[in-house]
Amino acid sequence: MDAQHPAKILMTTDTMGGVWNYTLELIRALAPFGTQVALATMGAPLTEEQHREADEIANLTIYESSYKLEWMDNPWEDVEKAGEWLLELRDQVQPGLVHLNGLVHGHLNWGVPVIVVVHSCVMSWWRAVKDEEAPQEWNKYREMVTRSLQAADMVVAPTQAMMHQAENLYGPFKARTVIYNGRRQHSFQFGKKEPFVFSMGRVWDEAKNISLLAHIASDLQWPVYIAGDAKHPATGKEVELENVHFLGQLTEKEVSDWLSRASVYALPAKYEPFGLTILEAAMSGCALVVGKTDSLAEVWGNAARYVDPANADELRDTINNLIEDEFARNIMAMRAIKRSHGYTSDPMGQDYDHVYRQVLRQAVSAQTI
Repeated sequence: MDAQHPAKILMTTDTMGGVWNYTLELIRALAPFGTQVALATMGAPLTEEQHREADEIANLTIYESSYKLEWMDNPWEDVEKAGEWLLELRDQVQPGLVHLNGLVHGHLNWGVPVIVVVHSCVMSWWRAVKDEEAPQEWNKYREMVTRSLQAADMVVAPTQAMMHQAENLYGPFKARTVIYNGRRQHSFQFGKKEPFVFSMGRVWDEAKNISLLAHIASDLQWPVYIAGDAKHPATGKEVELENVHFLGQLTEKEVSDWLSRASVYALPAKYEPFGLTILEAAMSGCALVVGKTDSLAEVWGNAARYVDPANADELRDTINNLIEDEFARNIMAMRAIKRSHGYTSDPMGQDYDHVYRQVLRQAVSAQTI
């Protein structure tokens, strides 16, 4: 085996959204390189479904915790304890490299190269969703994230748009690169399409803007089905959706089934640094209607219809136009499938393996100077 290849990685993830799916997909994609991954989980206990998914991956060992994530209310005591726990895991696991999918632990004294992936962040979320700068109570978050990212050997983002925002907010970085997220094509299939609109995601997250879809659902010619988590993890408050069929949280197999049958997938997001659910819908042959953001335009090009996330009439008209025009709907579905072929898990694994080797080589070079 190439001496520059990390045989073992310590990776962190949260259990509460798309980062979990991204993490498992990446770990699977690293298996052909012989990379073993010790995965430290935070945010919430794993569900039975998550345990089942993880158990099927041979090159994965889970280390579970429920430490608060940096975007939660008053997380800093937990963040510090999580850092101590992670360093203990480092001593136990003896990884060649650390890959952090959270934003605040990059500055710890790891003793090995560190990669931090900026999947999203509160500051850019606030700008996009609230159209203003984050208030002063988030100053500590900004300081902690800045310190962590500037200490990392490599900062990765899932789109150029997200990287630009991260640099603007927290830079400069020692090194940076963009690696697009990916999913396994065979996990999703193009089934017999039925007359309904589908959406899914963290319903409680204003960035997803799913409530706007629910608001206009009664003006659509087809029913709307929505899946996801409606309860805010910090406040416990549950979002109630009008005019739609709410399915709650689904297993990956159930998601695949719904997407295979959905004709239109709508997510009028105000903020979506990549959008794994949109990719899953594209792989399933759905016509895509998404929020007009820099990152989504970068990922989907002419393979989606874009709407102003603040314009309910535009969302309604765009979806109804696709409902009424089967020819246009089929063209958009074909474009989405074709575009999705550029975002599969194997290239993602190869790109991360390349970056791992790169930072390890640089670390060796630095030691010999």
